[in-house]
Amino acid sequence: MRSFGDVAANHLQGYKLPAPPRRGGPSKLRLLKELSLTQWLMFLSGWLAWTCDAIDFFSVSLQVTRLSQQFHRNVHDITTSITLTLLFRSIGAVIFGLASDRYGRKYPLILNLAMIAVLQVLVSFTQNFHQFLVCRSLFGLAMGGVWGMASATALENLPVELRGVASGVVQQGYALGYLVAAVFSLTVVPHNKHGWRSLFWCACGFTTTAILLRLSLPESELFLRNRREKKEKELLAKDLRDQTGNGAAPVQKSATQVFIQEIGEMFKRHWALCIYAVLLMSGFNFLSHGSQDLYPTYLKESKGFDNYHSTVATIIGSLGAICGGVTAGYISQYLGRRLTIIVYILSIGCFIPLWIIPNSFGKLAAGAFCVQFGVQGAWGVIPIQLAELSPAGFRATFPGLMYQLGNMISSSAAQIEAIGGENLRTTLNGKNVPDYAKVQGILLGTVAVFTILVTFLGPENHSSHFGDDVPALERGRGKGDIVVSCSPDSPGGAEEEKKSIGQSRCLSVFE
Repeated sequence: MRSFGDVAANHLQGYKLPAPPRRGGPSKLRLLKELSLTQWLMFLSGWLAWTCDAIDFFSVSLQVTRLSQQFHRNVHDITTSITLTLLFRSIGAVIFGLASDRYGRKYPLILNLAMIAVLQVLVSFTQNFHQFLVCRSLFGLAMGGVWGMASATALENLPVELRGVASGVVQQGYALGYLVAAVFSLTVVPHNKHGWRSLFWCACGFTTTAILLRLSLPESELFLRNRREKKEKELLAKDLRDQTGNGAAPVQKSATQVFIQEIGEMFKRHWALCIYAVLLMSGFNFLSHGSQDLYPTYLKESKGFDNYHSTVATIIGSLGAICGGVTAGYISQYLGRRLTIIVYILSIGCFIPLWIIPNSFGKLAAGAFCVQFGVQGAWGVIPIQLAELSPAGFRATFPGLMYQLGNMISSSAAQIEAIGGENLRTTLNGKNVPDYAKVQGILLGTVAVFTILVTFLGPENHSSHFGDDVPALERGRGKGDIVVSCSPDSPGGAEEEKKSIGQSRCLSVFE
């Protein structure tokens, strides 16, 4: 049996920088210019959908104090609504992810966003805490489907050379949503007689815009091409039977039955990949929720900031997140997905002291910028990392479900911090207050180490071509062949070799 050192040494051999862009090939600027209007709008549609998801989610995080006063509950009780939202998102990911891979990207996403818009209005009229919890739980179902469909809508029709940058931009819709919610919390809520309820009305306006945009655009070209190829194969098979005189076609299962069967085959074949993806997403979601959900509360209660300064610090952190995500997506095209993730997470550890030790606004705001630069920078690689690892035909179901299962596992992050604050105390101006600084420092440091380890041990399928996917409605698609592209300078030239993910060397210790 090989020792851990042998396994690690073997795994390190897989850490090779991606082949540099071919000389004479089109530049990214040229590729951007060559994108059609439909491709731009499809990307915008996916990005906006994910932004709307984040605006709603952080509307609760930013209003914890007001909600606590409204419903006469403590911080721990209010964070229960955040936990329930994250728990129910896994169910939504399954429902809408399967619908998207089965029926297309367009109408499942529209239905998903419509549910969110309706619930945003309903939650604004809740009169007691139990009604609020019910609405937030239903929100989890609706919000769970957005990420997988949004990333598929935005990325799958783009050239492979642009996907790294595009991945970072799409993921930072999450940070932008946080930023938009923070701005409305700062400028609208304090001056509106309806208080926190007005924040959800603003969010509903964004969601309605996202619905109208997606409604005006066509179905994904990649999905339609896969559907056409399936019909062509069926016609060729029929013609072959007619020519050979084999008579009537054998009784076949319906498309839905085949689809469900292939889902089971996909999980059976790629169980190790699924476990890896869930562990990775658990770490990533603990990083994001652990650094964001109670951050405004941390500044108010542990550092003594007022609502204005805590919100401004949140906005500064969101700007750092956007910068980190965009740059990481671009860098991952050259350093590779895993190495980029590891570098950005290491930067989080470097800036945790700046996040928790100072007491002045300037230094804490700088800490927020730097930590969120690392957190969301690493996150910027995730949409394309999961999309490239997805078994063919399940590019909405696999990333969305793995992401939301990780969300479910990390759903207690805010409550862990709230409970930690109840037990770890400090003194502020002679008053005994929760020591959220110490709690968040411990949580972020621990989770960063875990996420680096999982990323290091995991696979990578850099620059695979989505266009070579085959429909999940065909038998055998659950085996999930993945296209691994050889660089023009490597043996085999520019040819593309199809490998099963179970056979690929990139899985290493997960094989």
